[in-house]
Amino acid sequence: MSPFVVKTIQLLMSLSLLIILHELGHFIPARIFKTRVEKFFLFFDVKFALIKKKIGETTYGIGWLPLGGYVKISGMIDESMDKEQMLQPAKPWEFRSKPAWQRLIIMLGGVTVNLVLGFLIYMMILFVWGKYTLSSDDLPLGLNPSPVVAELGFQSGDQILNVNGKPLENVLEINKYFLLREINEVSVKRKTGELTTISIPKNIGNRMFESGEMFPFSPVFPAILDSVVPGSPAGLNGLKPGDKILYVNGASIEDWDDFKENMSEKSKKINLVIDRDNKSLNFEIVTSENGTLGVYPKSDFFNFNLKTLNFGESIIEGFDYGYWTLRDYIAQFKYIFTKKGASQLGGFGAIGNMFPGQWNWKGFWSSTALISIILAFMNILPIPALDGGHVMFLFYEIITGRKPNDKFLEYAQMFGFLLLITLVIYANGNDIYRALFN
Repeated sequence: MSPFVVKTIQLLMSLSLLIILHELGHFIPARIFKTRVEKFFLFFDVKFALIKKKIGETTYGIGWLPLGGYVKISGMIDESMDKEQMLQPAKPWEFRSKPAWQRLIIMLGGVTVNLVLGFLIYMMILFVWGKYTLSSDDLPLGLNPSPVVAELGFQSGDQILNVNGKPLENVLEINKYFLLREINEVSVKRKTGELTTISIPKNIGNRMFESGEMFPFSPVFPAILDSVVPGSPAGLNGLKPGDKILYVNGASIEDWDDFKENMSEKSKKINLVIDRDNKSLNFEIVTSENGTLGVYPKSDFFNFNLKTLNFGESIIEGFDYGYWTLRDYIAQFKYIFTKKGASQLGGFGAIGNMFPGQWNWKGFWSSTALISIILAFMNILPIPALDGGHVMFLFYEIITGRKPNDKFLEYAQMFGFLLLITLVIYANGNDIYRALFN
């Protein structure tokens, strides 16, 4: 089965689960407060439904347009825009007849379910599969800073000791701190053994995002060949995977960055000394037109450490992981309001690419948990037509004691719906553009 098909199946499974549970978050409190629910649909049934069946007062069904789902609650101004119902006198079972606090609980139900579900899935993942750690000692060659980060004083080969005075369980999470979290100082150990602390400016995240440096630190790779491109200068001259580069034109090579620096685009003929099976071999190779050999570095030279967790530890660490996932997502949301951030918005294609190309339950549940938390945050935004829009108007009613005019709510709902449709078209248009031109 192709990766595209696998991702599509996982996406539909994940969205179906999340949509049904989200709508149940509205449905259950509505029924508890004796509010009539006319429809409960997975996906939208524009003009027609694939499946539908009426049970009691509610019609359950599956629509053909997989852009979400909905519950139609009697006496509520929503995406159905049922104006005729709203012109009739309010009935006891209608949403508009219920106290504001009950309506607030009904509207918050979907977001609450998505948020709790995301946290519960993370707890389950940690309990079943454990978690991976990576200390600085596991990266003996240290980290390589990107240009913007190097300007702060970081050097190739630095080992991260502490961030804001605390060690990291996974040293590669240093990238999240620079882009998304509050970071004041980083303590490092140089290749020479020197210890130093570097202060971090508050605007570092914005500087990195605008420069396109999404990963400020990457592991320093050893100068060992992982693969050789057939027919390339390296392949034609007998270089093999596993060869360790010792010298380039007489210059000693310690890591892959040294190798790249010494591979000048202008020099077409280079002298290479490599170690193969503890024997030194000399090669004279003419590089390609762009000064390359056609080799790739060995990237699996370090291993993450698996730590198993008991049930209690999984709950605590799963909650912590969910909290930071939500907080990081909110933090990166600020970048959307930049020109560069807007161009990176994605639709269903981007969501589908979050899933692994081969079936993997851990990958499936990890992506589902992340999407669930994203849906919770997006739905609570104070935009009419979203749950957050209804919640905003309900808070206004509770605080002022006055309910917004129905006509105003109708126009607000129409504006919010048009805004959401525009964003959906734009985001999915970005997916199509990237697929065609990137």
